[in-house]
Amino acid sequence: MNLDRPVTGGPCWTELGTSDLDAAKRFYTRLFGWRPETDPRQEAGGYTMAHLGDKAVAALSPLYQESQPVAWNVSFLVADADAAAGQAEAAGATVLVGPMDVFDVGRFAVVLDPSGAAFQMWQARSFPGAGVFNAPGSLGWVELMTRAPERAVAFYTTLFGWSVNASEHYTRWGIEGADFGGMVTMDEKFPHEVPAHWLPYFAVADVDDSAATATEAGGTILMEPTSVPEGPRIAVLRDPQGAVFGVYHASDYED
Repeated sequence: MNLDRPVTGGPCWTELGTSDLDAAKRFYTRLFGWRPETDPRQEAGGYTMAHLGDKAVAALSPLYQESQPVAWNVSFLVADADAAAGQAEAAGATVLVGPMDVFDVGRFAVVLDPSGAAFQMWQARSFPGAGVFNAPGSLGWVELMTRAPERAVAFYTTLFGWSVNASEHYTRWGIEGADFGGMVTMDEKFPHEVPAHWLPYFAVADVDDSAATATEAGGTILMEPTSVPEGPRIAVLRDPQGAVFGVYHASDYED
């Protein structure tokens, strides 16, 4: 993404809700070299921050509600979570959780967009979000998978003021033209039971090696490593508990 830090309206964080926290720690540590640290406070509910060096890059957590799916979630930075939640509802979204405080680190809400994709809005206090983007093992792109692209464009441009760079095959989201993600229209290739969702992509040094490592660690390759014309090499993977995510390598990371 063409962002190197969290900015208002842009992606600032990604976290995994999983049915087996310890197994997820092992899988992603092996795949990305993360150093997980679980908050020891009982009220934190097992929330685990993953680090690269001294930089927080993502989080892993148990499932907190029976209805919560095993999935990666994407958070977008907002100045005021309460105001943003109200604006999201006015634009046709449903607020699923919050807004609510997380200790002294921030305030968040979980929202279901009009096409059915869940995302989070984060109002930072002491924690602004990921400490690094785009480096191997960190978040580098976010992609909306939706069956209602026109509705999604109307919603997100209204809520966040994103710029939209649309071509025949792909739509890119940006903040004042600085692209950070994209949108894919879900067609008949996607099983009907797969809902609209946000998909995080993590940068890696080698997509093929990462895909092989994921399978050796019990994961599944959903989309084989593929080189996008005039773009990065990408793959879509599923971890052993069922959460889907992408990996990519762009020329910026070539030695």
